Amino acid sequence: MTTTERPTRQHTAARIEIHDGEHWVPVCDLDQLQPGRGVALLLGGEQVAAFRDRAGTLYALDNRDPFSGAYVLSRGLIGSRGPVPVLISPMYKQAFDLRNGVCLDEDFAPDGSSSTLRTWPIRSSHDPAADVRKP
Repeated sequence: MTTTERPTRQHTAARIEIHDGEHWVPVCDLDQLQPGRGVALLLGGEQVAAFRDRAGTLYALDNRDPFSGAYVLSRGLIGSRGPVPVLISPMYKQAFDLRNGVCLDEDFAPDGSSSTLRTWPIRSSHDPAADVRKP
């Protein structure tokens, strides 16, 4: 009796990395970031909302809504206002430019602080250590 081995193929895992100001930090697998939906991530004690749009572009912004103070922006909707890709807050519906965090509706939060969200550089990177053999 002989056995035959089935061919194997290599699966390549892609990781999402966010730059924390000093180096790139792996935060999740690319397939965990569903197009059109946000994910809340913890980066050095700060909450970050990460998004992937349907074209595959990645964005990372503060998760804290400056108008309500709630950490909910990862639950917001992404879309566009004309040519500008936006995140719509699930609280009071302000629109934020996904590219630079600028609020398109109001310049200041109720406490007088800037309504602009912090943004982080984000990328997808192949992680060879995550390669697995699949039958």
